[in-house]
Amino acid sequence: MKYLFLIVAVIFVSCSHSYYIVRHAEKAAASANMMTSDVPLSEQGKARAEALKDVLKNKKIHYVFATNLIRTKSTVQPTADYFKLQTEIYGPTPDAAFISKLKSLHKNVLIVGHSNTVDDVVNMLCGKTEVNGDLKESEYDNLFVVKKKGKHYIFTNEHYGASTQ
Repeated sequence: MKYLFLIVAVIFVSCSHSYYIVRHAEKAAASANMMTSDVPLSEQGKARAEALKDVLKNKKIHYVFATNLIRTKSTVQPTADYFKLQTEIYGPTPDAAFISKLKSLHKNVLIVGHSNTVDDVVNMLCGKTEVNGDLKESEYDNLFVVKKKGKHYIFTNEHYGASTQ
């Protein structure tokens, strides 16, 4: 009986993994002579990226994704470095193919997006609306967690780093 319980526990745990979805950390203000909106993180944003790594360091992250902008790649970089992972780039708008790819990964994943896309990632993973619309321009501290347990997706909203509310 003890062995049966152990086998069931191992199978259950192996069917469980989490997606951690965040908006990029605070960005630096664009200067008047800057010809791009692809700006780096501010000092506060760099501190938040480190705080994200600290929150996730015990979560056994196996994959990290970011859009191809400096602020998203800089947000994910401390966590990617900690776990010795390469950041995989995804398109500016999450689509069914990207969500399908995420769902094919059976390990913990970090996804960094934007105020107008993290809700899409969360809602598409969950198969229902959990985050109602785009994040406010001042919101940076949400850590959306979608945990896959068996065939079910369980959503929670945590916070990390300095509060932005």
